[in-house]
Amino acid sequence: MKPRLATFFTGGTISMRIDPATGGAIPMLSGEEIIAQVPGLNDLADFDLVNFDRLPGPHWTPQRMMELARAVREKLRDERIVGAVVTHGTDTLEETAYFLDLVLDTDKPVVFIGAMRNSSELSWDGPENLAAAVRVAIEPEARGLGVVVAMNSQIISAAEVTKTHTESTDTFQSRDFGAMGYVDKDRVIVMRRPFEREHILTDNVESRVDIIKMFAGADGRFIDFAVGEGARGLVIEGLGRGNVTISAMAAIQRAIQVGLPVVITSRCPRGRVLDTYAYEGAGKPLRRAGAILGGMLPSHKARIKLMLALGAGWSVDQIRESFEQ
Repeated sequence: MKPRLATFFTGGTISMRIDPATGGAIPMLSGEEIIAQVPGLNDLADFDLVNFDRLPGPHWTPQRMMELARAVREKLRDERIVGAVVTHGTDTLEETAYFLDLVLDTDKPVVFIGAMRNSSELSWDGPENLAAAVRVAIEPEARGLGVVVAMNSQIISAAEVTKTHTESTDTFQSRDFGAMGYVDKDRVIVMRRPFEREHILTDNVESRVDIIKMFAGADGRFIDFAVGEGARGLVIEGLGRGNVTISAMAAIQRAIQVGLPVVITSRCPRGRVLDTYAYEGAGKPLRRAGAILGGMLPSHKARIKLMLALGAGWSVDQIRESFEQ
């Protein structure tokens, strides 16, 4: 018998074609129509197909991510289902994939894919990516990897994956560690497994978490505004090792004093945040003030994790331990 996969189609460029009325690409294709474009796909697996949505990437919200997580979790409870494939718009694919990686407690493979070219283009990469995702999802060696992204023949952890280019088909990369494996012509090759996996088992998400970016001369206005508007947590995208300007430091201290968890990340594309420096606004004073160092997560993923931690009712100390472990 062929393995059975839960297959969620949610929109994105992989489902798009050029709309003659507007002259631009919009989501149009159903899951059935996309599968029909992939020769031999039905020979690999049987599909429990769900047309979940037809959203472009920027239309996703944390609430919709949670709804998707619940739907995937329910399908994976079926013993006949060996794994899941999720198609998604690439603009926010890494956030939704990481969201599901945190809330799904399963060893079954969950594989996200998208496309960088739409179906009206000769170079449409959707069919190839879908075939690769199916092969990964039915591969026994993929069990226990967590949620992964399988595009351009690479297998990348959802916790590590980053969209690095606006158009290139090899846009998705691991910022620091490289791919976990590859989809070759005759096999799926898994070269390494996750260093660690973390789960935040919650059905709630606190969406009132804001990201504030540091830059030369940045002050604390946006931080104070976010706190005043009811933010429940903040992610500060700092400089270098996670440093902030002198003018922003006082506002960060005020946010911490009213009980908000404040997570510090870096605008650098690689490396981790660390309290290397001791000058005003640097890592050591930030930690003494109560800020949380965000490790290797970029700001948008740190926000996903903080929203879920707050949704789970974690204390600031629990959040700190999770980010800084």
